[in-house]
Amino acid sequence: MNRSGGAPSIGRAILRLALAVVVAYAGLGAGLAWWQVFEAQRLTDDPGNPLVLAASRSAPRGRILDAAGRVLARSVKADDGTMRREYPAPAAAPVVGYKSLLFGASGIERAYDGALLGLSQLTPADQLLRKFRPDPYDPQDVTLSIDLRLQTRAMRLLGDRHGAVVAIEPATGRVLALASTPTFDPARIADPAGGRAYFEELQKQPDESSPLINRATQGRYTPGSIFKIVTAVAGLGSGAISPETKYEEQPEEERTGFLVQGYRIRDGHHEFTGDTPLALAGAVENSCNIWFARAGLEIGGPTLVEWAARMGFGDSIPFELPTAGSAVSGGGDEPGGFRDRVELASAAFGQGRTFVTPLQMALVAATVANDGTLMKPRLVDAVGTGGGARRIGDEQWRRVLAPDDAGVIKAAMQDAVEGRFGRLFAGGAKVPGVPTAGKSGTAELGGEGEPHSWFIGFAPVDQPRIAVAVLVERAGFGREAAVPLAGDVMEYWLDLER
Repeated sequence: MNRSGGAPSIGRAILRLALAVVVAYAGLGAGLAWWQVFEAQRLTDDPGNPLVLAASRSAPRGRILDAAGRVLARSVKADDGTMRREYPAPAAAPVVGYKSLLFGASGIERAYDGALLGLSQLTPADQLLRKFRPDPYDPQDVTLSIDLRLQTRAMRLLGDRHGAVVAIEPATGRVLALASTPTFDPARIADPAGGRAYFEELQKQPDESSPLINRATQGRYTPGSIFKIVTAVAGLGSGAISPETKYEEQPEEERTGFLVQGYRIRDGHHEFTGDTPLALAGAVENSCNIWFARAGLEIGGPTLVEWAARMGFGDSIPFELPTAGSAVSGGGDEPGGFRDRVELASAAFGQGRTFVTPLQMALVAATVANDGTLMKPRLVDAVGTGGGARRIGDEQWRRVLAPDDAGVIKAAMQDAVEGRFGRLFAGGAKVPGVPTAGKSGTAELGGEGEPHSWFIGFAPVDQPRIAVAVLVERAGFGREAAVPLAGDVMEYWLDLER
């Protein structure tokens, strides 16, 4: 037997073992570096991180401020040494949310938990070095784009009704107000003594009344005629229709109905237009269901869905707060996810199985106002204190529509507020002395009570400084509730800016 290979074999085995140990330690070291440096930011932003949970009880916490530096949330030390949040501006609750030792956090309090605690730094190197500092916490203030005065106004105008108001600066995407009612008192949730009973009381509310649901970002509603602006964007943008498109059958069908696959789509609320077929501007001003039903069929399901998606439909909107996705169709087997041509024709004027959030429809208005460019919406202007604060810049999200096409829709929306017939529907949104554009909506709910009242719009038309979406649940026609509320919000903001 040849025994001469025994020693070399043992040597090779030892060498392989040594290499395996080196590789294992290298992998372990790389893993530790990854988690401690590159993943540290994400981990310390996670409200479920034990470090964050422990810091929440004893660490100081930064303030949340409005755009002018007004305090919306701050921390105070309780007698037992724990930190407790105070909320001097309850009207900001739909944005700020709450921070509770019992129930965690919501709103901006949750989205910027790590920064407010000072556990979230600007660079991976800062994250690593933080662990070796005597005081690991460096609380950061979060400054919002919200103006507390406008936010308070919007909340007061909604009052005890269920609804939402979203106001956006079209050129930047900065959200100026985001109101949702009914609301909650974040100070009561944060109170360790009475917080549990109060929170349980809020949770017992039915879904349609729950104050914990942010209607502006998570409420999904039938849009009614405000969706006609989406159809106009899709039609002009795709070239399927033009500003001069007319349907010769439309005047007669306002009396008889438009027959689609055995179903008659009705209109009939603007017989005063006579026997003259309407073009796009007239169809928007008079809110003609027949015209938009025909336009929707001409545009086609896939094209309507595609152009709506350019403005955010079909997915969650990238935003600091959780958002529900808006949908054009109900997921049927026909192209674009429609069940049939009846659903497509109905969706084109905002009925059918179309559902939207107020935030989504504010973005539609802002896109038209901003000459077809959609800016990414945001609630935060800066994170940090003093000169060291990190500013959040404006970001173009998408180029949706050519400026000329946006201009056609702008002019039509101005007629829908200020025109001879348009002011019958939406004249209450007119800002005195300021060119104002918009579209009212009455969302029928299939015999389930009063319709939702809607309005989207912007002002001034030539240089828009505010775009709004207003929803008042089950409040009747658009002109009865949402229209005057929107006019008040726009007028109030423009007066503040003067």
